[in-house]
Amino acid sequence: MDVIPTGRAAGAEITGVDLAGDLTPETLAAIEAAFDAHGVVFFRGQTITPIQQVAFTRHFGEIAFNVFGERWSVPGAPEIVVVSNVQENGEPVGLVRAGERWHSDMVYTATPPRGTMLHAIEVPELDGLPLGDTMFANAAAAWDALPAAMQQRLEDKVGIFDFLGRKRSIPVTEDEARRHPPVRHPIVRRHPRTGRRSLYIMRDDCTGIEGMESDEAAMLIEALAEHITRPEFIYRHCWRPGDVLLWDNCTVQHKAVIDYDLPLRRLMHRTTMGAAPTM
Repeated sequence: MDVIPTGRAAGAEITGVDLAGDLTPETLAAIEAAFDAHGVVFFRGQTITPIQQVAFTRHFGEIAFNVFGERWSVPGAPEIVVVSNVQENGEPVGLVRAGERWHSDMVYTATPPRGTMLHAIEVPELDGLPLGDTMFANAAAAWDALPAAMQQRLEDKVGIFDFLGRKRSIPVTEDEARRHPPVRHPIVRRHPRTGRRSLYIMRDDCTGIEGMESDEAAMLIEALAEHITRPEFIYRHCWRPGDVLLWDNCTVQHKAVIDYDLPLRRLMHRTTMGAAPTM
């Protein structure tokens, strides 16, 4: 097994591992250490079944069920959310246009998940050019780069995160909204394993900051969201069929690049791993 950093603000490729095989405790520990260190890790050329993906996800914590997985899951593997633009009989087989704005997964929950895994089954391609990249912003590096005065200002700030704040590609039902009332999270989040600080704030999802007037809070949210997504903090992943990629929802935010449409097909299987405490 080798860990090859991307040379960007986040991300490393892990080679020499077959995720369909039996992974030793030593290999799993090495993968977890790389995950903690790089925020994003990926494996190329993997051939795994949905059951094998679920089992691999559970090495990092119990499955955290995504609300939209209730609509689009894999038969026999309800832990997997289908992310796809493919249609059958005129109906989508998965979540369409998922994640087209910068965000951290399931920030609308009281205890956000540790991380997310995507298995690329079909990748859109135009005359040999892969499309549908995913961009990752290193929110820990963004925190480190803040002026000391701004770090001090943010240290004890608490954000209000609202499930209904984000503009979504599919309508939210009344029941989904009722089950996800607004929640509070520290704007400066400590990684539950490494203790490293990250900025935990984004447009749309974060609708206010406790103790601040709405206009002042909106200006600060906008400024920090812009800061997190500066080019020097970005890793852009170009997908290949067979990729399995994990991202740490505390360390990085992400955004899908929607530069394709049918008849170009995209099909991904997504699992979300273990709720991680906010520190």
